[in-house]
Amino acid sequence: MKKLSLLILSISLFFACSEDMVTYQDQLEIDIKKIEKYLSDSGLVAQSTKSGLHYIIEQEGNGNFPPSNAYVKVKYTGKFLNGEIFDKNGNPEGVTFNLNGGVIAGWTEGIPFFSVGGKGKLFVPSGLGYGSTAFFDIPANSVLIFDIELV
Repeated sequence: MKKLSLLILSISLFFACSEDMVTYQDQLEIDIKKIEKYLSDSGLVAQSTKSGLHYIIEQEGNGNFPPSNAYVKVKYTGKFLNGEIFDKNGNPEGVTFNLNGGVIAGWTEGIPFFSVGGKGKLFVPSGLGYGSTAFFDIPANSVLIFDIELV
């Protein structure tokens, strides 16, 4: 009888927790709505990908488009939807990153849309950023905006 009670309690807890859990797809839909509202409120028009990444090319570059496994030099500012800056490159020349493992998935996917010398914005849903885990000063499930220049 005790084992049956424990089994019933375990199953009940599982279903109770499952109802509160947000799936990756649910979070992506939430993030896309936030991004689209931000864009609309700001009068901006962006391109989007199947993954939910949105991007705006503000200035076309005149160089090569890097592949997703390249090392790139980028000047950037990272901020939240409320405009609060959470990161900014400290070197006026830019910072070099490996797109194949040295950055968040939103950069691996988004930076190759820019050619060298190009400037613009990446709107990164949380699943292509730090996901459901807080990372230093970045809360879990944060949509991120990056103003970038590909040097």
